[in-house]
Amino acid sequence: MLDVGWSELLLIGVVALVVIGPEDLPKLFHTLGRITAKARSMAREFTSAMEDAAKGSGINDVTKDLRDLKSLTSKKSLGLDALDRAATKFEQWDPKASLDKTVRAKPDPAAPAAHAGADTRPVDAPPVPAALQAANDPVAADADSPRRIAGVRRSDMKDH
Repeated sequence: MLDVGWSELLLIGVVALVVIGPEDLPKLFHTLGRITAKARSMAREFTSAMEDAAKGSGINDVTKDLRDLKSLTSKKSLGLDALDRAATKFEQWDPKASLDKTVRAKPDPAAPAAHAGADTRPVDAPPVPAALQAANDPVAADADSPRRIAGVRRSDMKDH
């Protein structure tokens, strides 16, 4: 509270001894001790009275609710910790290093294996007519098929 060292206390003692005198100095210290004790007891009573008033008004319930609210709005409960991790990863990302590596999609081992003639359309896509399916299927359509050649010829004619 007060930053008073030993040298300052010694100086105050010497000045008090000279000003007050050696006969009245013990009485002064006794009176000063009583005043200090009275001030401490008054402060203690005031503190306990304020704590009782706070308990009576329900301030403890409010502070508990505020602590609960603080825990509900923490970074972790709001998902901001994941955002911080993502931002950190983004800041540490080196685009040049990722260009050097060839990234290929790895197939899911749990997924069924797709073969060349498999239907890879989405589930909600409309059905393909049989004529178009036979023309577009590389397994079913032969390279020498006249239909396939005719389709190529027609597209060549449209361009000229």
